[in-house]
Amino acid sequence: MKWFNKLERKYGRYAIRDLMTYIVVLNAVVYLLSYFVPQSNLYAKFALIPSKVLQGEVWRLITFLFLPPMTSPIWIFFVLYFYYLVGSNLENQWGSFRFNLYYLIGVLSTIAAAFLGSTTVSAEHLNLSLFLAFACLFPNYEVLLFFVLPIKVKYIAWFDWA
Repeated sequence: MKWFNKLERKYGRYAIRDLMTYIVVLNAVVYLLSYFVPQSNLYAKFALIPSKVLQGEVWRLITFLFLPPMTSPIWIFFVLYFYYLVGSNLENQWGSFRFNLYYLIGVLSTIAAAFLGSTTVSAEHLNLSLFLAFACLFPNYEVLLFFVLPIKVKYIAWFDWA
């Protein structure tokens, strides 16, 4: 870990503070644009499709991160809030540099998986890895399932892992 601390001292000032806030806001903007202007077809234009990237549409290497899951308008609020909750708690626990590095490695791994599998991928697996890291650090954190039933994050993580 000595090398990691050295890396953090050298490049830590370049870390994006509150990274998850930016990601959640951009997810919300894309969702609202897609909802109110369906002819924009942002999901098709922003998705990470390796064949399209190789044809020159390189923005897809970044924009796929801002595609929220296709859900109802009410559910999207809870999904984005949960993304924010998980990401901000991880950043508070690890620090901005380590969280940024974890997210960057996740993004690069997702892109590599897309090209190796020659298939369209989304940021859902990346967000799932954030959730599993959150569950590992805060296993007894409780969320209210259906606003009534308290359930610990570790049980949700086991279910997601399966």
